[in-house]
Amino acid sequence: MSMSFVPNGKHLVAGKWLASSATFTSEPATGTAHDFAVGTPELVDRACVAAEEAFLSYSALSRAARADFLAAIADEIDARGAEITEIGTSETGLPAARLEGERGRTTGQLRLFAAHIREGAYLDRRHDTALPDRAPLPRPDLRMMQRPIGPVAVFGASNFPLAFSTAGGDTAAALAAGCPVVVKGHSAHPGTGEIVAQAIDAAIRKCGLHPGVFSLIQGGKRDVGQALVQHPLICAVGFTGSLGGGRALFDLCAQRPTPIPFFGELGSVNPMFVLPAALGARAAALGEGWAGSLTMGAGQFCTNPGIALVPQGAAGDAFVAAAKTALDATAPQIMLTDGIARAYQDGKARFDGHSGVTAVLSQPDTGRQASANLYETDAATFRKDHVLAEEVFGPLGLVVRVQDTAEMTDLARDLQGQLTVTLQMDDGDTEAAQALLPILERKAGRLLVNGFPTGVEVADTMVHGGPYPASTNFGATSVGTLSIRRFLRPVCYQGLPEALLPEDLKGV
Repeated sequence: MSMSFVPNGKHLVAGKWLASSATFTSEPATGTAHDFAVGTPELVDRACVAAEEAFLSYSALSRAARADFLAAIADEIDARGAEITEIGTSETGLPAARLEGERGRTTGQLRLFAAHIREGAYLDRRHDTALPDRAPLPRPDLRMMQRPIGPVAVFGASNFPLAFSTAGGDTAAALAAGCPVVVKGHSAHPGTGEIVAQAIDAAIRKCGLHPGVFSLIQGGKRDVGQALVQHPLICAVGFTGSLGGGRALFDLCAQRPTPIPFFGELGSVNPMFVLPAALGARAAALGEGWAGSLTMGAGQFCTNPGIALVPQGAAGDAFVAAAKTALDATAPQIMLTDGIARAYQDGKARFDGHSGVTAVLSQPDTGRQASANLYETDAATFRKDHVLAEEVFGPLGLVVRVQDTAEMTDLARDLQGQLTVTLQMDDGDTEAAQALLPILERKAGRLLVNGFPTGVEVADTMVHGGPYPASTNFGATSVGTLSIRRFLRPVCYQGLPEALLPEDLKGV
């Protein structure tokens, strides 16, 4: 079957499709490979200069006009829905249903943010009226509001080619805040990045905006990412990816003559605490449910619950047995890239070669396939070896057997920052859960009871972030309407006449 969408293989820089001298070839899971231009620091500079030029008019747009633009992007993405699914499944190996769901999440996110900025509460507008007669000193008129910060750099994520990539959460949040965006596309899905960039370009034209509001620079070597985070016109960075890559970019942001915030979501192991009463009542169902969550999307979710803390004894054994049976019955899945598949195999090898770890289910893989794997260890070994608490990106689970809930609480204290922590509990576990909660609250951005963390609701209340290394900024989220606040800063206006006030502060 021929592709209905054939990429032009170029970068989009402020409304122009530009080639560059070097190219790279995509590595699709199925179907046709295509050539794409390699990003360069020169192109980054051109995009950033255009973004700064666009900032003045774009940040001054009314909230309604900006909301219309976000909705127009969503419409343009939907209009290309079938082609996006076609090239997205080809490049990533993800099933069509998953990509269609992810497209819905991407457009839903844009429309939610549009509704949110129309309403205006995110501006946190405040007004202290003048008190000219106050003794001993009068008070001037004071007003405060959140204002957009300037051009934002966004790094596309490998595991969500739509929801965390070109028009994903970081881009949607920055545009909603009033900030132009320069995206560094991910080389795992350059064609998907390009067709989404075409949709954004069409929305910019439809709304009559400055073309510098959005640019896409396709994958390049490290010098492109470095040029982007260190460009003097970039005011903040949104990133979803590995701890190593994220930390390197974070350090570059801090080393700039003018340091800027780096909002990196770097992944986590998302531990699940199975409390005794729940385990006694439904060990097999919990083991099976956990296996389903572990293997969803070949385990390539940032919220994949890679570690389960389970009490020793017969009920714990039943949990492990049920998880093993379910994982054994799960067919191998294609991973997003050859590199991710190799990293998964290396991570598995670390467990296979570990003297304190028992392989419950160990399945060999070659190429881009990933089979589910299950390992078991005890609390003492887990505490001793920090490698066991590091994320293995893929469908690999580790069960840590504990003597009692007191040992669970001790292990909770040792945890690093996480995106999520889950408690499986029944009424009889309330006391143990109450002891755990104050510790776990400090460890994660989202706490769950009796569910599984895979899947993140896009909503006002969602927090997708957490203490380091889950993210580089514990006060922020990369999902939900609160994510817009990352790209705003408070400004106080003292004694300004009405004519000088920003539109949104007039009459407040």
